[in-house]
Amino acid sequence: MVITIGREFGSGGRELGRLLAETLGIEYYDKEIIAEIAKNTELSEQYVKQVVEKNPHELFPITVAHTFSYIDTQEIQQKQMIFMEQEKVIKKMAETSDCVIVGRCADYILQDFKPFRIFVYADMDSKVERCLARSENPDELPRKKLIKQIKSIDKNRARYYNYYTGKTWGDMLNYDICINTTNVNISDLVPHIAKMVKG
Repeated sequence: MVITIGREFGSGGRELGRLLAETLGIEYYDKEIIAEIAKNTELSEQYVKQVVEKNPHELFPITVAHTFSYIDTQEIQQKQMIFMEQEKVIKKMAETSDCVIVGRCADYILQDFKPFRIFVYADMDSKVERCLARSENPDELPRKKLIKQIKSIDKNRARYYNYYTGKTWGDMLNYDICINTTNVNISDLVPHIAKMVKG
């Protein structure tokens, strides 16, 4: 059983993935992927995280399992190397155990595994409220600044996904189910999703 979760920032996708994994009694992978890439490449976790969250280079697209031309630019080569290592790590995790994997183009990388693909989204007000609820200092987060940050993160996630997969991030055709978490308690959703996944 392999479940992948794509999600908008602040939609509760990470919480949903973690609770779903707990309910099903299977592994949960999110930040662990970054840690494993860093270990395998001998790069710092902070650097790997920074690379995968930046916009990919638009002049030299590559896709999983396809070759790419030599590029005389260290930064581009490093991004390609990190993505290919990410592919290896995610496939190994899926081969090793039943699991829930959040983000990282996992739905595309694992398409041969026939994963159950979930995309989680919500309206902006709901995403803002979730972000404020998990912040240690919510009063220090101006609403306009937070909205700008959410839009920026989602824009980068879309570019990253679209670039490496050739598909459109958030397009319902790429997923088995799209879940709107606007004004919804995530923990209330999990039992229903778990039942659906089990078939």
